[in-house]
Amino acid sequence: MGTARLRHGTLPEERQPSVVLRVASYNVRSMRDDVAALGRVVAALRADVLCVQEAPRFLCWRRRRGRLAAFGGLTVAAGRRRGGVAVLAGPGVKVLHGEGHLLESFFGLERRAIAIAVVEAGGRRVAVGSIHLDLDETARRCHAAEALALLQATADRFGALPVLAGDINEQSDRPSWQHLTERLTDCYPVSPRGDGFTFPARGPHKRIDAIFAMPGLPVISCGGVDADPADLAAATDHLPVVADLDC
Repeated sequence: MGTARLRHGTLPEERQPSVVLRVASYNVRSMRDDVAALGRVVAALRADVLCVQEAPRFLCWRRRRGRLAAFGGLTVAAGRRRGGVAVLAGPGVKVLHGEGHLLESFFGLERRAIAIAVVEAGGRRVAVGSIHLDLDETARRCHAAEALALLQATADRFGALPVLAGDINEQSDRPSWQHLTERLTDCYPVSPRGDGFTFPARGPHKRIDAIFAMPGLPVISCGGVDADPADLAAATDHLPVVADLDC
């Protein structure tokens, strides 16, 4: 079960001991694959905050999202049915606020959304957003900018630092990803753990899922999760991303 963890060591007198906030991102493909394997992977994440893409959004969607959260000792903090994104939070953080927004619609394309939860850990507030960008480049670029603006507005309202996580559906050399990194830091290159590839889960060779944080949140490490490779391959078609942030 994930809980924000104190870091020990010598610190300046004016600072309190810092807390490690573990943020994870995972496309769960609507829980259509091996649910038992998915549950074991979610538990292995030990996340304080888990951003979910392709969260269940049809029959019994609330119950199924609750079940997904329970695998990791989490609760649903934010997310609406349409758009299929959610933010789950663990007992190690205090949830201050949750909201969801539909993003601009594009004819013939799936409706996209952002889920945002404001949490507090170690006395610091963090606004965490979960997104799933489109395969269409025009929509993807539009939604990246829109999601950033919505997240920043919420962060400003609560005096929080923004963190954005999700399935970007493109790699780091593409325009939408580069737009995100104009405002936020791509956590993986800062302190990488593992090869960073997230797709497909069976034989991954692309990094299309990521966590981006405000520069004021130092990145301790970012990469994959220590879970059974068979479970990772069976749970869904993406691999999760985990970032430990110093609060």
